[in-house]
Amino acid sequence: MASVARRHELEFPRTALQMAFRNDVLAGLSQERKAIPARWFYDLRGSQLFEEITALPEYYPTRAEIEILTEQGGAFAEAIGRQRAVVEFGAGSANKTPLLLDGIEASAYVPIDISGEFLRGSCATLAQRYPRLPIFPVEADFTRPVAIPGELQGHELLGFFPGSTIGNMEPRAGVDLLRGMRATLGDDGLLLIGMDLIKPRAVLAAAYDDAAGVTAAFNLNLARRINRELDGTIPVDLLRHRAVWNERRERIEMHLEAVRDISFHVCGRYFTLLAGETIHTENSHKYDERGADLLLLAGGWEPLRHFTDQAGRFMVVLARAMEKGITA
Repeated sequence: MASVARRHELEFPRTALQMAFRNDVLAGLSQERKAIPARWFYDLRGSQLFEEITALPEYYPTRAEIEILTEQGGAFAEAIGRQRAVVEFGAGSANKTPLLLDGIEASAYVPIDISGEFLRGSCATLAQRYPRLPIFPVEADFTRPVAIPGELQGHELLGFFPGSTIGNMEPRAGVDLLRGMRATLGDDGLLLIGMDLIKPRAVLAAAYDDAAGVTAAFNLNLARRINRELDGTIPVDLLRHRAVWNERRERIEMHLEAVRDISFHVCGRYFTLLAGETIHTENSHKYDERGADLLLLAGGWEPLRHFTDQAGRFMVVLARAMEKGITA
């Protein structure tokens, strides 16, 4: 019988997540430069679309990170040690997780994700593959404080944050998140984090605006989610997906652009977009080794090793918790 641990009471119940979604959307649409946090992409449909994106020929990050985890498993085991409990932030489908679990012979697995339905499905799949591994799924917004299940008291923890999700955040927010992870994982904690590297603009542009239009569907699904869950009337057919490279900030930006003047309601409130005006939906910051290290140090983590794929497209960094009170 699969040893999936019981589902824990959620630190942020579904109603609280719904209120957070509502508040973020209303606040973001009320700004002069409209913007909605990227974490709200990931309802069930958004999570499914993102998994499709990771298989696209233009989208290199997933393949590059899987190459690193596959080909350098021995190096990970040597650097990390064995029998740590893996805490994955933003687990999604957890398709990279077995590569890590196998490499370090994990003692337990704690996937944290905002999409509960998607999370439960991926945990069921992992439970079949690892019938002896204790699994403790937690449905929560990992950008806020998350309590580790009490059953893991005494375990040394390894945080796993793949996919360069840290790049979705402004540097200050990224530092805050890393400090929160430092508090969650404890004084003996380690962190394994994926970071996308700076590369030619054409490669980046294709990765976020694929020929098949899957990324566009993923972006537009946010507007559809607002209509579904927040009584919205956004005319989705009058929005288009835009992905642009911001050279100064070294990031790809995703936007929903109005093709003509539109008006709509969300939660009974009235909003307008002029033709060409956008809703900024995502940032994806790119790093070099120095920039990655500075971000980690500011967040309370000391970089130990850097792992890259053979083509030098992507980097996975292993870091350890710094002593409290020490900052970069």
